Amino acid sequence: MVVAPPAIAEPAYRGLWSWLTTVDHNASASLYGVSAGTFFVIGGLEALVIRLQLWTPNSTLVGAQMFNALFTMHATTMIFLAIMPLGAAFFNFILPLQIGARDVAFRA
Repeated sequence: MVVAPPAIAEPAYRGLWSWLTTVDHNASASLYGVSAGTFFVIGGLEALVIRLQLWTPNSTLVGAQMFNALFTMHATTMIFLAIMPLGAAFFNFILPLQIGARDVAFRA
């Protein structure tokens, strides 16, 4: 007697909304990775402006107040918006594989 495999439930949503509301750890890790990469590029552009200001003495590319703001924004962007989501992406991808789960109940 041949037994048919159990039917897989169709997702309730399709397209972008299903991608954003998924509990699949691979997809959510990809979302974290993409957002971390985006903010890494933004932080890199902030660092580029800082370096261009420091390229020559008495440069007037940005003012002193804007330089201080860029310095603070660069640190905040890289720590909280690039490095932390990158760690979340890594652990959201690896941890379910280590414990043998098919998906996650709640995204981190």
